Amino acid sequence: MHPGEPAVRMKGLVKRFGDFTAVDNVTIEVGRGEIFGFLGPNGAGKSTTIRILCGLLAPTSGSATVNGFDVASQPELVKSHIGYMSQKFSLYDDLTVEENIEFFSGIYGVPAAGREHRKRYVLHMAGLEGKTDTLTRRLAGGWKQRLALGCAILHEPPVLFLDEPTSGVDPVARRSFWDLIQDLSHAGNTVFVSTHYMDEAEYCHRLALMHRGRVIALGPPRELRAELKSKELPDPTMEDVFVHLIEREEQAA
Repeated sequence: MHPGEPAVRMKGLVKRFGDFTAVDNVTIEVGRGEIFGFLGPNGAGKSTTIRILCGLLAPTSGSATVNGFDVASQPELVKSHIGYMSQKFSLYDDLTVEENIEFFSGIYGVPAAGREHRKRYVLHMAGLEGKTDTLTRRLAGGWKQRLALGCAILHEPPVLFLDEPTSGVDPVARRSFWDLIQDLSHAGNTVFVSTHYMDEAEYCHRLALMHRGRVIALGPPRELRAELKSKELPDPTMEDVFVHLIEREEQAA
């Protein structure tokens, strides 16, 4: 990857399933160290786009690169340079916290000489030092989420994809999880995260608002809110912005 090259680049990205267009001509660049958010309701195309960027789905047309690798022609190289966390967490409930970390260390090819160091880092990062022998199924949702994030970054990937990572988790645990995301960004990691929680948009450096597979707005949260500011809405929320943009899209259709 050349210095200055975007960590993630999409150009005219399209994904169709038969007659249904799940991703419709998406063009976005995401810089290194950026927290980039995909905001939109279920079915907006967020997860499909992320699966393409992770090398799990081939695009119908258009192009995309992640950390300099082409998602269509180099999917295995893409996979080796990213961390991926789905909303289902992808943990093994019948393993302990420590056993999950050890298992994913092997899956991600963490060198044997560095595994103990990475395990200690993940336990400290996630605040799980005192829960190493706890069965994962006995962890509360917020702790499972932190463990899943830790397992996703064991191999120190430069780009991290989080697909609805806080779905179904209480507000306090969600806030704590976003603190971890911001720490990763400060350390230079690029974090690409999808959410349907409007309040989480404020934690992102930039946002793409998705609707029916299309990007209907792109920019920092503050700028998107400022564009809607008026006498009627002196302090608009991201939900106000999203509702306004969807109404505009529907009227134009």
